[in-house]
Amino acid sequence: MTQGEPRRGAISTSHHLATEAGAAALEAGGNAIDAALAAAATLCVVYPNNVALGGDLVALVRNPEGEIRFLNATGTAPAGQSLQALREAYGDLLPLRGIDTVTVPGGVRGWNALHEFGASRTWAEHLEAAIRCAEDGIPTARSVAAAIVDERAALEADPGCREVFIPRGLPLGEGDPLVQPALAASLRRLAERGSAEFYEGELAARWVAGLQSLGSRITLDDTAGYSAYWGEPLEGSFAGHRVLTGPPNTSGFMLLRALNAIAAGIEDPLGSGAGELARAFAASNAVRAAYLADPASSGPSAAELISMRSPEHPPPREGKPSGDTVGLCAVSDDGWAISLINSVYFGFGAAVLEPETGILFQNRGTSFSLDPDSPNAFAPGRRPRHTLMPVMVLRGDELAWVPATMGGSAQPQIHAQLLLRSLSGAAPEDATRAPRWIVDEPAVDGAVRVTVEEDVPEETRCAISDAGFPLKPVPPHSEDLGHSNLIRVTPSGYDAASDPRSDGSAIVVGGG
Repeated sequence: MTQGEPRRGAISTSHHLATEAGAAALEAGGNAIDAALAAAATLCVVYPNNVALGGDLVALVRNPEGEIRFLNATGTAPAGQSLQALREAYGDLLPLRGIDTVTVPGGVRGWNALHEFGASRTWAEHLEAAIRCAEDGIPTARSVAAAIVDERAALEADPGCREVFIPRGLPLGEGDPLVQPALAASLRRLAERGSAEFYEGELAARWVAGLQSLGSRITLDDTAGYSAYWGEPLEGSFAGHRVLTGPPNTSGFMLLRALNAIAAGIEDPLGSGAGELARAFAASNAVRAAYLADPASSGPSAAELISMRSPEHPPPREGKPSGDTVGLCAVSDDGWAISLINSVYFGFGAAVLEPETGILFQNRGTSFSLDPDSPNAFAPGRRPRHTLMPVMVLRGDELAWVPATMGGSAQPQIHAQLLLRSLSGAAPEDATRAPRWIVDEPAVDGAVRVTVEEDVPEETRCAISDAGFPLKPVPPHSEDLGHSNLIRVTPSGYDAASDPRSDGSAIVVGGG
């Protein structure tokens, strides 16, 4: 490991081993980008219900000059697949899981883009902790164990998933050793040969062949031709602050819609005005479901999505994301900061784990529409709409907060609640621990319910109910309400916290 002077900074992630890997990078002299990459790679080993090498990535990155850029490493549909073939196979809706929901994984290209943009440590050093965790094994986390039980049928249907997560016919329980030797070998190849190995090398040939044997249309031409790209973030203003997030095909526009609604006159949005805020969230859900798409394929612009009237919500899907995503954030005193989201979408993604390489794959393709008239209709080379959205909040040109969260389509709602609490003076620990509620996508019966933790104040629950939303109570600190991570920049340093709904932690290196 390269030795250097410890770098003052902070990192917060949804699993304590990933946080420790990121903090070790800071302590070795790395910056926030180095910390984020070490943490992200580790999460792909220790939190597979949420993220894997076969997943996607988006990020907001602030460099020491104060420039903020958006990285889109969401994957594309295979060139050899067609809308007509999928309609013939599945009718009007893609399945929720399975081989035809796997798009080209963008995450590893995203890691390389971050490495080239701002990392100070070597590529191999980013992967050290992940390799160690996969090779030596780690205790199965609470969230992972629960997800294995929840998704057992899907995992048992896939030989690769079954071998790793249900060995000898018994689901891994909390604390049981999770050992992944094939994944460790793949990570070693990546460490030795760079990110191109995942898309163009022998590792690519192995996992692509494995997926093709199951019927995938992804080819080595698809993977070699895939690239992540940098773009401009989406920016809005709220309460004297600049709020930056991801543009389409991400869901960042939904946060700005909600903040605009609050600014237009919702008083006490987390209390007596919660019903009005719930209506704003529901309207954004409908806009996202009907219109969000890849702007490179004629999807609406962010400005159009923010300003358009809410349509009638399209017919609901039976399944909803679970597990989904990890969001992590990191800052360092040399001026680097990052909000990073890495994801497999549903719990364990497509529930397809290629046995020879140990790589688990996302099911982001299920977000495509099979309606030819939809802006989000499946097309070769197109990116599907995404729930993912990184966020940064600035006071003028000064960084104020760096949040990140998972939570599927509820991510904008979680960010809005984090921001409202932070602006009211809550420390990160209090903001992440606070009782939470989210407006769900319509259920199969068409009802739009609000999932509400039981310790949400009665005034808030009554306001939501009075606005016409049936309540779905869940215990306090339920995973159904997402895992958030939050860093606050202060004149003396940093405050950081990780959501008690996760298995995470936050570490401030070099003092608070």
